[in-house]
Amino acid sequence: MSITVVIADNHLVVRRGLRSLLESDADICVVGEAADGREALEKVAELRPDVLILDLVMPGVPGLDVLRQLTQRGDATRVVVFSMHAGESHVVEALRGGAIGYVVKDASASELSEAVHQAAENRRFLSSALSESRLGEYASRVSDSPDPYDALTAREREVLQLAAHGMTNPEIGRKLAISRRTAETHRANLLRKLGLKGQKDLIRYALRRGILDL
Repeated sequence: MSITVVIADNHLVVRRGLRSLLESDADICVVGEAADGREALEKVAELRPDVLILDLVMPGVPGLDVLRQLTQRGDATRVVVFSMHAGESHVVEALRGGAIGYVVKDASASELSEAVHQAAENRRFLSSALSESRLGEYASRVSDSPDPYDALTAREREVLQLAAHGMTNPEIGRKLAISRRTAETHRANLLRKLGLKGQKDLIRYALRRGILDL
């Protein structure tokens, strides 16, 4: 039986390239594509694929939020992150969020195919660019370190995303139909919960989490 896959990446050329690559494997069938995080969640709910290949930097709903929502929903779909980011913090946050695999975008074609096969068998897979000897360390950090992001309310996460894109408190208030003072309060609360000191820290944090692209 074929392994069913949905590809979520905001670049059409990347999605088409991945589809071609994966479908050269007789055991893999790509059943859908998504161009943003919200569509990825919808496609998983609709198609129930065995594996979701997910970029971290996604419009609308960031990749890490897609991961968390899938975990909260209890979806059986396994997630392999396919990202340009090879930093340890990105890997740890993706694994903490529920990903079972992590492949960097300059990996070989065989690695991505292998990641899909391993994910379908519920086995963790890390790209060879990420030292295999550190898999235990990654896993340990995932289990031992609570994620402050989990303490944010849904509204604070909305404010975080808008603030990361440079919106001021009055602009955020108009966008979310709340007062400027309320937007300011949400911003202050999320900075405190995340241990951030200001806008520069907020932007660096958003880049690390895939809320902003480079």
